[in-house]
Amino acid sequence: MEIKRKRILVSCDSPRSLLAFRGKLIEELITKSEVHIFTPEISDQLTKDKLTSIGVIVHQNKLNPSNVSIWSDLRYLQQLYSLIRTIRPEVFFPYTFKPVIYGTIVARFCNVKYITPMLTGLGNNFSKFHEKLTLVQRITQLLLKFSLRPHENLSVIFQNSDDYETLLNAEILSLKNRTFVVNGSGVDLSYYKYSAPDLKTISFLMIARLINAKGIREYYEAAKVLKHKFPQLTFRLIGPYDDNIDAIDEDLYTKIKTEGVIEYLGLIEDVRPYIRESSIVVLPSYYGEGIPRCILEGMAMGRAVITSNSVGCKETVNPHPSDINGFLIPIMNINELTSKMEHYVEHPGDIIRFGINGRKYAEEKFDVNKVNKYMVQILEGSHGLS
Repeated sequence: MEIKRKRILVSCDSPRSLLAFRGKLIEELITKSEVHIFTPEISDQLTKDKLTSIGVIVHQNKLNPSNVSIWSDLRYLQQLYSLIRTIRPEVFFPYTFKPVIYGTIVARFCNVKYITPMLTGLGNNFSKFHEKLTLVQRITQLLLKFSLRPHENLSVIFQNSDDYETLLNAEILSLKNRTFVVNGSGVDLSYYKYSAPDLKTISFLMIARLINAKGIREYYEAAKVLKHKFPQLTFRLIGPYDDNIDAIDEDLYTKIKTEGVIEYLGLIEDVRPYIRESSIVVLPSYYGEGIPRCILEGMAMGRAVITSNSVGCKETVNPHPSDINGFLIPIMNINELTSKMEHYVEHPGDIIRFGINGRKYAEEKFDVNKVNKYMVQILEGSHGLS
């Protein structure tokens, strides 16, 4: 007798995240379940081919993830409603804000048996750096409260406990909500392999979208100071300059591309060669991360790190002094960022030591296989209340 495979519907706001962040999880789910994915249009043929080859059923939409677009959002709601009514999934797994908010509302309306939204960070929607909330932030918070109201078929997944506390304190969640915390998206330690950094040519690498809250200006200003003091240093920046309400201004973008302080590489699909060539990975973000993947990738490859003492980022630095793998700096503090970058220049032995410790910390806490084992338990509903 053939056993019926459970149907799982995954909804995201960017096809780039499917394989980079969820690839291993999807491969794990597909062994026992029929996996459908609802994603904005996939322009990269390699991504399409990979998803098809592992047995995923892909459904595409025209969702605009970064900006408010009423017609795009309404179209997404209608398409998702039709899709759920057609395939009737037992599990609905949305991640990132729009799929979580809109998708959870639609899935509730369609009586999906088990709904497991995951918030991969709160972004700018709960920013403490504005005097008062914008209209978009207010609407987002109201919709999030409505979509995540407690129900026996709803489990909310976070990538750090601070995000859970934030939503609890904002009364968007209550103690009645079933919640879980996982260690980010994890990192594939067999793909991001350790390599010893080159200390003869010390170089810094930042991997991030070119938005203000990622700390792009802070990185640029620190690099400018250090390049003047140590002309031999190299500073690289990987990441797209895309349509986002928090995108850096044209003036800063032009300086980054033309001044020669930073080597800007744009969007790179495989960052491993650039991490391998780097000595230190930097992310001075105050964005409201889940757990930043670029730092995990750097740690896995044995790179010392510098990141912000902020939500999500601080999870990546081992708190035990004997096992230190990098520095946490105050947010928006260019002087402190410059100082910690200079520390590595003057103490190259720490680059090696911190890098080895980082790899160990990644193995202990962020191994994608450990993270996904817990994720599968949550998605299958086999884990008890948290």
